Parts: sequence; structure tokens; C-alpha cells
Amino acid sequence: MIVMRNLCKVFRAGNQRKVVADNINAVFPSGVAVALLGRNGAGKSTLLQMIAGNTSPTSGEILSDGNISFPVGLANSVNANMTGAQNTRFVARVYGVDTDDLVEFVRDFAELGPHFHMPVRTYSSGMRSRLIFGINMGIEFDTYLIDEVTATGDASFRKKSTDVFRSRLEKAGAIFVNHSPGASREICTAGALLENGKLTYYDDLEEALEVHDANMKRK
Repeated sequence: MIVMRNLCKVFRAGNQRKVVADNINAVFPSGVAVALLGRNGAGKSTLLQMIAGNTSPTSGEILSDGNISFPVGLANSVNANMTGAQNTRFVARVYGVDTDDLVEFVRDFAELGPHFHMPVRTYSSGMRSRLIFGINMGIEFDTYLIDEVTATGDASFRKKSTDVFRSRLEKAGAIFVNHSPGASREICTAGALLENGKLTYYDDLEEALEVHDANMKRK
């Protein structure tokens, strides 16, 4: 379970002020895959970073009774100057899992070949995505944070990625940012809509998608 209490996040640049979270109070239940919806620039990625603990709120708090992944799909989730293997070992130590087991899983899963032992800065965006996705899938989290990208590659690799992700969701929840209603329906059963700094949780994904679609049409 993830609980947000009086959560506020404000960015300031000169005279400009952008409110991402405006006194949000919400609960994401355990074991539920939630589609996080909102316009471009609404702050969905920032909200994921706050849930992951990578970004601090301006005020308020986020509480959880389980372990949470770092956001899959965000380029800054790994250190570009470290190799794929080094990043994997570092994450294993952070989350207290067996280093050798995680390295073996990611090496086999991500299919990076010799690049696994090269600096991440030399990777293509697709290779970086496969590394980050593999590291996350190699650890059994209570909640997975997915930002746009799940996996890239050919059809067989995408199927492998989908299969392992679905197997993780049999025992875990997820917060999934994606602009495709179809992709949200494949993975999620509930929705949360971020609009003008306010977050509304919907037990029914279709209701969330309907409200989001209406918001988008209003511009």
C-alpha cells in the first residue's frame, strides 16, 4: 500500500511557479496495477520519482508498507559512467538481494552481450531500457513503477518481457504511466488521474480513461 498525505510539490524558476502536487491525499492499494493518467507535463514522472524516493516533496509525505522499484523508463535510473554489470551490482546491494543472482538474471534477460560490461553511456536508448527493465524484473518488488517504456527489441524479446512482467504482477502491484489506453487495459485494473495538481483514484480503469479522455478533449 502507498499512502500520500497532504502531498505538495512546487517547482519555481524566477517568477514562474508550477504546481505538480496540490495537497494530494490518496491511497494506492497493495497488489493493484494502476494506470497513472494525465496530460503531457502534468507531473506524472515527477510523482513517480517522489514515490520512488528519488525526489523530495515540497511538503507532505508518502508512506509505504512494501518495497518499491525505481522507475523503469527513466534514463537517469542508472549511472551512465558505470557498466551494465556495475549498475546491476549496485542496485543489488541497495535492495539487499543476491548480487550474483541478479547479475546472472540481467545478463541473460537483457541480451546485451559484451555491452553488459561496457559503460551505459555507450548504450543506445533501447539497450538502456532493456538493462533498466531487466534489473527491475530481477528483483521481486511489492510495487513496480513503469514510466512509458516497458521494453524494446524484436517481437520475441517483447513477449519475453511481457511474460516476466505479468508473472511479477501475480504477487505485486504497479503504477504504470502510458499514453496508450490499450496498453493500460492490458496491464491495469484501476486508474489514477493527475490534473492541475490534483490526483483522483478510480477503482474502475474504464471510468478513469473516460474522464481522462474528456479532459483531453477540453484542452
